[in-house]
Formats: sequence, structure tokens, C-alpha cells
Amino acid sequence: MGLLCSPPERNKVMDMKILFTEVEPADEETIKRLFEGHQFKIYNDIPTEDELIEMADEDTEVISPFIYTKIGKKTMDVLPNLKLIATRSTGFDHIDWEYARSKGITVCNVPYYGSNTVAEHAFALLLNLVRHVCPGWTRVRSGNFSYEGFRGTDLKGKTLGVLGTGRIGLHAARIGKGFGMEVIAYDVILNEKAAEEIGFTYVSFDELLSRSDVITIHVPLLKSTYHLIDKEAVSKMKRGAILINTARGGVVDTDAIMWGLQEGILKGVGLDVIENEKSLTADHPLLRMEGVLITPHIAFYTHEAMTRIITTTYENITSFEKGSPINVVN
Repeated sequence: MGLLCSPPERNKVMDMKILFTEVEPADEETIKRLFEGHQFKIYNDIPTEDELIEMADEDTEVISPFIYTKIGKKTMDVLPNLKLIATRSTGFDHIDWEYARSKGITVCNVPYYGSNTVAEHAFALLLNLVRHVCPGWTRVRSGNFSYEGFRGTDLKGKTLGVLGTGRIGLHAARIGKGFGMEVIAYDVILNEKAAEEIGFTYVSFDELLSRSDVITIHVPLLKSTYHLIDKEAVSKMKRGAILINTARGGVVDTDAIMWGLQEGILKGVGLDVIENEKSLTADHPLLRMEGVLITPHIAFYTHEAMTRIITTTYENITSFEKGSPINVVN
């Protein structure tokens, strides 16, 4: 997957030693072209922490992981020259960033690559659920054109609750308004200017749960947001609500949403992320429940977004080399 635009101007004297993990083969040529003049290694798979330490060497100064490479105390203690962790993602819960800060290691991310991309996928999940697209296609493939059981639900006039009004959440709010939905939102930091421009209203967390026909989650995974949607939160939701999560799996307690589906509180659940998704097996009971749609963490995954990820990562690393780091995680 190559860049769609010309690479930024390079500083030719830079030669930091970089280790990239989780690189798709389609992106290797782009990385090689952008980082010409640097010393770097590319690892395609997801390494364990021991494998990460083994493939790095003591001179490694930058590690650039994606979303599954865990970088903790052990790695940071073993690599004495590590100066920068440049994750190619918005989320950074796979990095012990507080420990990194204590050791003087900078952590930066890619905060803006998929504002529209992820929000669009959230609505792809939602539309599939309210209009029965996947089961409808399955039925047609068997030669059956009956629409029995497939009566859908309009989005127009329904209430969309947006949890988290960062860039992705704001774009979700815009899409919701485009469908003619009433949009309400909750965040610990209020963006009143955006609320006025887009036309949504901030409410309390409990009010959002009780009023929303659809709840879409766009918060990072932090200690304060872990299991934000738990059994208590589900019990406060409007009966027949639909929950969409394209943020991080740990924000939602899987057992809680299964309970909500069984109790009829939740009518549908659309997930692009789920707790412990790499260990999810085909016999997991959630996969057999009605009204559930799960995609394999692909909300970010478009040509345009991948281009922005690689370009921003290049800018993060070279800006750090120049002594003016950008997109630093605080």
C-alpha cells in the first residue's frame, strides 16, 4: 500500500536506528522509501515482548509498533538507547507510556489519521444492524427472497448518543445529523463550539444512556474508561438500544453486553473491537447471539487512512530527530 502523495522533504543527516513491527508487506516499500538514510528493521508479525527484545539490539533508538505489539518495562529496561516509541495508531494502551515517561522515553501517536474513517465504519455497522443487511444477503444467497423477519428501523428521528467528542466522535455526530438524528453527547471535556456548529447537546453520562436509541463509543482506553460500559451502565440504557464500539475493546464489558442482549435491553451490538480479541474463538457465545455484528478491527483500514498513518509516523520520527517532537502522548 504505497503513498498517494510525494514524501515529505528529508533531513539527510538523520540515521536513527528504528525497529518497525506489524508491518504489512504492502507497506514495506513505502517505509523503505520514506526512511531512506536511516538504519531500520522491519518485522511483519506481532512479536511477544521477548521476541521484540531479541530482534532489537542495544543501539535501537526508535520502536514503531502498531496496535498489538506490547512495549512494557522489560523492553525499556533492556534497550538502553531507546529514545522514542512512535506507535502507528491513535490508541496507546499497548505501551506502558507512564513508565516510558519516567525513563525519559518519548511516546507519540497518530491522532488524526481516521477521524472520518472510523466514524464511517461505525455507521456501516449500524446500518447493517438496523436494515438486516448481512442476514438478508445470506438468505438471498440461498435463493430465498422472503423479507419475513427483516423489518428495519429508520435512523431519522432517532437519538444518537456519542460517547467521546474527539475528532472521531465529532465526525460521528456530523453523520448522525446528516441522517436526521437528534445527537446528544458525553465527554469529560466539553467542546461547546463544535456542539453549536454541528448541532448536538452535551448531557450527563446517565442521561445519554437512558435517552439514546443508538450509542456509539469514541473514547480512548484509559483507567477511567475501562469497562465504562458495564452491567450497571447497560441496565440504565433505553430498552431496545443499539450499541456500537469502534474504539477499544476494554471500554466495554463483554459479559455486560451479553446480559443486555439476553434481557432485551440491547436490541443490537456492532463491534469492531472486543476484549481479548486475539484470543476470541469460534465457540464464544457472543458470536452465536442474535443482533450481534462483529468485524475484525478494520474500522481504521482504508487506503487513505493507511497513507496518513505512515506519513504521520514519518513526521513524528523526523520531528523528534530535529528536537521538536510532535503528537506526544501526555
